[in-house]
Amino acid sequence: MRVATYYKNNDLRIEERPVPGIGPGELLVKVLASGICGSDVMEWYRVKSAPRVLGHEIAGQVVEAGEGVTEFAAGDRVFVSHHVPCGVCPLCLSGHATACDLLRSTNFDPGGFAEYLRVPAVNLEKKGVFRIPDEVSDEDATFVEPLACALRGQRAAGMAPAKSVLVLGAGISGLLHVALARALSAGRIMATDLNPFRLDMAKKFGADFVTNAGGDVPARLREANGGKGADLVIVCAGAVSAMEQALACVERGGVILFFAPLKPGETLALPVWDIWKDGVSLVTSYGAAPVDIQDALALIRFQRVQVNGMITHRLPLAETGKGFGLVARAGDSMKVVILPQE
Repeated sequence: MRVATYYKNNDLRIEERPVPGIGPGELLVKVLASGICGSDVMEWYRVKSAPRVLGHEIAGQVVEAGEGVTEFAAGDRVFVSHHVPCGVCPLCLSGHATACDLLRSTNFDPGGFAEYLRVPAVNLEKKGVFRIPDEVSDEDATFVEPLACALRGQRAAGMAPAKSVLVLGAGISGLLHVALARALSAGRIMATDLNPFRLDMAKKFGADFVTNAGGDVPARLREANGGKGADLVIVCAGAVSAMEQALACVERGGVILFFAPLKPGETLALPVWDIWKDGVSLVTSYGAAPVDIQDALALIRFQRVQVNGMITHRLPLAETGKGFGLVARAGDSMKVVILPQE
């Protein structure tokens, strides 16, 4: 089978590998569509494990079910979660499933940028495989994991109807946060970015107000929001400047969700006095748990969050390198989906 092997952002090679063999309790899945995640092009994060086959936002079809598998059969369309939590450790039981040791050590083989992948038995045992409803297309199913991550983040941040929301960074994660906030009945929704194309997309998918991230964002926010900061500020840009903007934009009693990380070794100076006296909460979120995935799939199925219009590029497996370039450059592209069977 063909795979797109990652060496670095500008070096993805189409290579041949054997189709994975499966054992008892496992699945062989044909990959029908695979989205490129923003984290896939974080070279400082990915290059240390290169060469490898990336891709975790997938829609697939079961080709073969191993001995003992009864809940799935050949022909079933499935979304497979690459990481699964154990569900029984103290972290899982206290609501921190994405910090679970098992979640951080599991994956499918080899990755979504391949014609086929093997789903290990543990992914089935821990309920990491989900049947895709007929109403959800293969392309739309590639949004299940990233939407689930956004949903988990907004839940952690206490998202509630009528809250004003500011999203800093209108790439695909920011766009999903905008659309999700709209679906969850947020009040005024605002978004920033340096890219006019992305600002236009944010308006299309639910932002009431957008502004260039290089301007006086705190002043423009308050001008557009009745003199107040945002109840919830979601940082989707992995930059110190964006995090500093968040601190200047959050309303008293509000929450800042650090959805994007900084590089290891980068630090952010916190004005602890201001955070303390204004009752501001700082929240982080990483990944998604099975309950988030299940709920994200329902949001897509019933079109509470309409994702298909977010796709700007559909490419065959042979052009995965081109796709990585589009995502890394962050120009006139939003969601890039790879179609491994083409």
